[in-house]
Amino acid sequence: MGELSKLPNIGAVLKQQLNDVGIQTAEDLLKIGSRDAWLRIQAMDPSACYNRLCGLEGAIHGIRWHDLPDQVKAELKEFYLAHKLARQ
Repeated sequence: MGELSKLPNIGAVLKQQLNDVGIQTAEDLLKIGSRDAWLRIQAMDPSACYNRLCGLEGAIHGIRWHDLPDQVKAELKEFYLAHKLARQ
């Protein structure tokens, strides 16, 4: 897999956030998974949103997050709602 920035859905900001939480390569992201990566990002950026979670999952699969199967999006939405931080 290699370079994070070569993955779909990973722009400069998300790449930097991944690097900041110890995810340096596409292999790191694959090993950690989208959910754990998102939780790490959310710990430093409480505004981490559902779309970012989907973007990470899509990156792992090598597709734009919009093209994730509906069932996967539903599972990610459930995870997001269970783990999002309350906004103050």
